Amino acid sequence: MAPSSLFYLAILLSQCASSLGATKILQSNDDGWAVSNIRALNTALRDAGYNVVLSAPATDQSGTGSSDSPPTTVGKNGCEYNSCPAGSPSTGFNASDPTLNYVNSYPATSVRFGIQHAAPPFFNGTGPDLVVAGPNVGSNAGSTVLISGTVGASSEAAKEGFPSIAFSGSSGSEESYADLGETSKSATTAATVYAQLSLEFVQALLAKPFGTPGSSNALLPPNITLNVNFPEPKGSCAATPSLKFMLTRINKAAKGAPADVANPCGGDSEYLSLEDNVINESSTKAATCWATVSVMNATTKGDVDAATQAIVVERLGSFLC
Repeated sequence: MAPSSLFYLAILLSQCASSLGATKILQSNDDGWAVSNIRALNTALRDAGYNVVLSAPATDQSGTGSSDSPPTTVGKNGCEYNSCPAGSPSTGFNASDPTLNYVNSYPATSVRFGIQHAAPPFFNGTGPDLVVAGPNVGSNAGSTVLISGTVGASSEAAKEGFPSIAFSGSSGSEESYADLGETSKSATTAATVYAQLSLEFVQALLAKPFGTPGSSNALLPPNITLNVNFPEPKGSCAATPSLKFMLTRINKAAKGAPADVANPCGGDSEYLSLEDNVINESSTKAATCWATVSVMNATTKGDVDAATQAIVVERLGSFLC
């Protein structure tokens, strides 16, 4: 066995042993495997004790929706932020941490590669308990979900049979993970804030016991992904409990459509608020601090019925408002 193979095996055995029994989380995004947002969340999830594997595009694939294509050899510009050289294999991993994987293709392809190939060696040969996409740089609300690669990744995971979440943040810009220690940069500050908020949401979703996908007490119903958007992390909106999570819908309800589930945050409307309206208000009004949670059909990327919304409300409990 080659020295590099021995090194990989040693890390693999060590990480598998240390994470035995921990909840298994697969990460992906559309901004790329080396961007600060996904790496900040990777650190937060690991520090919280989760067994985490990352499988994301080698380069920025924003706006590619659910596009899917076999990975190809990395081009002349290499992976983003010089994280792998030109001509690198179509898939690869960090030399010092094989749980960090790049896939030179689209987000949907990347997450499926993670489910089928990258994650099982670290997950005792099984699939993830939860797939988390993002946090995306920029909101993904309303019709934007149709072209979002981050939503494309979470939708693909749900269609593959695994519960998933797409996280997106209103502010920030794409920065290398190497800049995370530079607190003077607003983008890296946003990455850290969104990572913490995403972690808190994951912890709330996982707080109650859950079974395997498709079982009566599955984490989420089949073919469902959650679309979560954060406002700009200004003032008290940068942390809970000032920042609260509101159940919302993606699209305006058609005239005469059946009512949504009752809003846990109150109100007498028969329909939930629109996620893009809530996020826009939270990002522009100093006294308003809402993150949005919409229950999405992974195939249509549209809203679901009240009964399905109610299952999510029951699982998240008082975390919603």
